[in-house]
Amino acid sequence: MTTIFSDSGMDDETRRSLIYRGDVFVYSPTPASLELVAFAKELISEAFGKRNPETAQFDMAVEDFAALLAELKPRFIHHPHSKKLLVQIMEELGFPLEQTYFDVPRLRTSTSNHYLDSGISYAYHAHRDCWYAAPFNQINWWLPVFEVVPENVFALHPRYFDRPLRNGSGAYEYGEWQRVSRPTAAQHIHSDTREQPRPQEDFDPEPDLRIVTEPGGMLLFSGAHLHSTVNNTSGRTRFSIDFRCVNIDDVRARRAAPNVDATCLGTTLRDFVRCTDLEPMPEELAREYEQEALVKAG
Repeated sequence: MTTIFSDSGMDDETRRSLIYRGDVFVYSPTPASLELVAFAKELISEAFGKRNPETAQFDMAVEDFAALLAELKPRFIHHPHSKKLLVQIMEELGFPLEQTYFDVPRLRTSTSNHYLDSGISYAYHAHRDCWYAAPFNQINWWLPVFEVVPENVFALHPRYFDRPLRNGSGAYEYGEWQRVSRPTAAQHIHSDTREQPRPQEDFDPEPDLRIVTEPGGMLLFSGAHLHSTVNNTSGRTRFSIDFRCVNIDDVRARRAAPNVDATCLGTTLRDFVRCTDLEPMPEELAREYEQEALVKAG
């Protein structure tokens, strides 16, 4: 059973343990999350000019839309102000900054009516981030930039949190993805031929869990949760921000959600930096996780 906690004031250690159990936390906007959304809107507005970014897909050739996103998204992702605001958000919600490491914030889009479902605006099939070499103590953050509705958010599939699914994670190696597949995202406009881990057996997506928050509201859940992009039928492009964090004490102690079905190689731990000074995750921890993945894969 998945429990949803709304604006909980519990301490971070307890919160992390519940997230590793499959529970979900929802928070109202904070000053820093609203500032992050405002900054994202500023960059989006500059990119789209006089067009309404939520409906621009109906006025633009899909190739032009993809090219615009290929410039906009990296600008937001790598901007120092984006990272600064992430740290402020985590501090506001009581995450211990010395022990907390995070990756870059990603600006996501989900277009309506299958206008652009691949590459730079990929519509994710059901997956766990842990099929993509994420550590099982990863906490996922998601917040909308504009107003969202159930028809354009994303869905969790909580019944599969501790239930294995046959999947293609065994063919996934994170280092190769970084070298070869990720850099070509913007080239995949009409279809996406990149090999990605996905379910290899039928599964029932219902009942799914869709949580609608106001812009700047935050959803926190385990990277081990099965989740997917909702088929957007809203008539509006959804813009959202997501990022991930880990607690280094949990990384060292292997405190985490259960691994029920992931057999991928590599680790994303090198993507994480410390909140206090942006120092990278210690290399020895990344190597340990890589070795453990090799042993598990046989």
